[in-house]
Amino acid sequence: MRPRPASPASFAVRAALTAVLAALPLAAARADGKLTARYTLSVAGVEVGRANIAVEATDTTYQIAGTGRVSGIARALSSGKGSAAAKGAFSVSKVNPSVFAMSAEADGKPESIRLGIVGNVAKEVEVEPKPKPMPDRIEVTDAHLANVVDPMSGAFVYVPGTVDMASAAACDRTIPVFDGRQRYDVTLSYLRTEQVKAGKTYAGPAVVCRASYFPVAGHRPTRSTVKYMTENKEMFVWLVPIAGTRMMAPFKVSIATMIGTAVLEASSFETEAKGKTVPVNAAPKP
Repeated sequence: MRPRPASPASFAVRAALTAVLAALPLAAARADGKLTARYTLSVAGVEVGRANIAVEATDTTYQIAGTGRVSGIARALSSGKGSAAAKGAFSVSKVNPSVFAMSAEADGKPESIRLGIVGNVAKEVEVEPKPKPMPDRIEVTDAHLANVVDPMSGAFVYVPGTVDMASAAACDRTIPVFDGRQRYDVTLSYLRTEQVKAGKTYAGPAVVCRASYFPVAGHRPTRSTVKYMTENKEMFVWLVPIAGTRMMAPFKVSIATMIGTAVLEASSFETEAKGKTVPVNAAPKP
């Protein structure tokens, strides 16, 4: 039986979950700021998944970890669970990832990705299963592996300097992502700043950015999924500062799909500055 091709809905949901699929434990570190958050994923108003994340960041380094699970909706969305983690450093003006690791299982089929990144160049790329050769697939060349970030590091925005983080500065960027299989750009543009709330754990400002997807390499231009996402004008992310850092985390992600809007939103969002030296479990207690 041939694998079921990914639908635009499945593609969008996987994109929304990129920021929160992680499961490697964070090493003990002196953090200037921490975040522990829980998310729910819904499609057309129906809950289909949950995820957790944990983040530690200092003035110079960051570590991100978490877990996620999705339940299938008929044939439109695969059931599965996933894990990934990322760590790296901050330079004067950008994020410099060093390691990204992801493992997932969809409909019982495992996949894994590991990236070793040096100077924003993907030097080590391990992907299982490997992408199938297709005549219409745009080849990923060495040039495409330069000046990139992994998808998890790219989901957390770094705002250097002293500018107000809850401003247009958070959205004014194009994020060059390499996920192990595909190279694509995500361009953010500022829409507004609004108040958000997650139960009793967080209430404060969030910067709302419109997101646009631009495939560069590794994709198949003729696929309906690629065309749909490239033309999709209904993709948004809400960014919230992580206390004690210049890093912003996704509080909410909304992506239009062919079966309804996929929304990933924090149900719990606990962030604190000047944390103690303690290990952070990548899978916060439910």
